[in-house]
Amino acid sequence: MKNRLFTVIPCYNEQEVLPETAHRLLKKYEDLIARNMIAPNSRIAFVNDGSSDRTWEIICDLHASNHLFTGIDLSRNRGHQNALLAGLLTVKDHADLVISMDADLQDDIDAMDEMIKKYQEGCDIVYGVRSSRQKDSFFKRTTAEAFYRLMNRLGANTVFNHADYRLMSRRALDGLAQFREVNLFLRGLVPMIGYHTATVLYERHERFAGESKYPFKKMLAFAFEGITSLSTKPIRIISTLGFLMFFASIIMSVIFIVQFFLGQTVSGWASLIVSLWAIGGLLMLAIGVVGEYIGKIYMEVKNRPRFLISRFLEDEKNDESDS
Repeated sequence: MKNRLFTVIPCYNEQEVLPETAHRLLKKYEDLIARNMIAPNSRIAFVNDGSSDRTWEIICDLHASNHLFTGIDLSRNRGHQNALLAGLLTVKDHADLVISMDADLQDDIDAMDEMIKKYQEGCDIVYGVRSSRQKDSFFKRTTAEAFYRLMNRLGANTVFNHADYRLMSRRALDGLAQFREVNLFLRGLVPMIGYHTATVLYERHERFAGESKYPFKKMLAFAFEGITSLSTKPIRIISTLGFLMFFASIIMSVIFIVQFFLGQTVSGWASLIVSLWAIGGLLMLAIGVVGEYIGKIYMEVKNRPRFLISRFLEDEKNDESDS
């Protein structure tokens, strides 16, 4: 039965929520195995992203207590997207299908059932999509929805209201492994893989414990990372603005020449200052955006490793006995 499931969960300082996450996932796995939806040698893989608390110690204890748990320890903190990719690429040769989710229990674990059914029907990628954002504050709901719309407008093809809760087959993971970007934005990369996809709606819960790892400032940087990693439209927008300002300057020149020959006095001070500030601001913005792209090119051509794995809690003996 080719239904060996790995659930990959990036963890950064999640000691407060990890025991409860493990408890709920274990119950879900036992239920899925009992119903023959997944193989008995399926695993729950926690990825420790350089945590400074007891996260890795808890993962090791879980692995020692139950063979369904395994762990991947990164050499240092690499950020959520790199930690998630590290987990996916580490387990892809051991699994038939992989579900990725966060450790904070906001993603509905029960949605895994429908994801697995979609996989069994032939889907290589199944996206977990929020059914609504009624529990979010007005500010968070507005900014989050604006984020997805802006990303798509600027050329980053994302699934609306989808984060990183998704199922991927081994074939889809093999496709993902061929993308070699250092600047990662998986929500935009995964749709590029193609294959047969589906969506599963679920209600997102409040964080069980601990603090959010994505405050507004970090979310803003994450959005900018996604846009500049997947699209060149910001540069095209700047080029368009530059052309429009040049065209406007020609019109203004014609107006001033006509006024000069008509003998009209033009003070010019206010318009001159405003023009200087407008052009100066546009130039600074253009240099900043172009510099961002050059910086990304600089990081890409270095071809540095996206992550280094310090330890993978493999249990080949139990793998063989369960299969």
